[in-house]
Amino acid sequence: MTVLPEGFAAVSDFPVSAKDTIRYGDTDRQGHVNNAVFSTFLETGRVDFLYRENLTETGAAFVIARLELDFLGEINWPGDVEIGTAVLEVGRSSFKLYQKVFQNGVAVAQAVNVCVQMNEETRKSQPLSEKARQRLKELTRHAPAT
Repeated sequence: MTVLPEGFAAVSDFPVSAKDTIRYGDTDRQGHVNNAVFSTFLETGRVDFLYRENLTETGAAFVIARLELDFLGEINWPGDVEIGTAVLEVGRSSFKLYQKVFQNGVAVAQAVNVCVQMNEETRKSQPLSEKARQRLKELTRHAPAT
């Protein structure tokens, strides 16, 4: 199990953030957002991060090798969520992200993702470019000082 960073109390503590709208169809019988949708919100933050930072190379794609998700509270419809994303570590062909989902400023989930760059032809891991590694290192953020 990954040791989670502390101090990311607000979405503004993250170097990158995204927003997603909660859909009525996201709810379950209990009237709150289904647990599976939490992963979709994390994906929104991840994909926004990958494309905003222009990390994807021609002939390669990013895949999730690991996802650890902690549910911290319920999400209720209607409304929006905000997803904060920070880079924790950068490897040869992978990097680790810390993400947190907020509704109305309250943390409702946190996750650690390991993303691996995969060569689309060989389907094997592909080293990150020096440009991508440098940008990821610039976005590495440890917990803000409290």
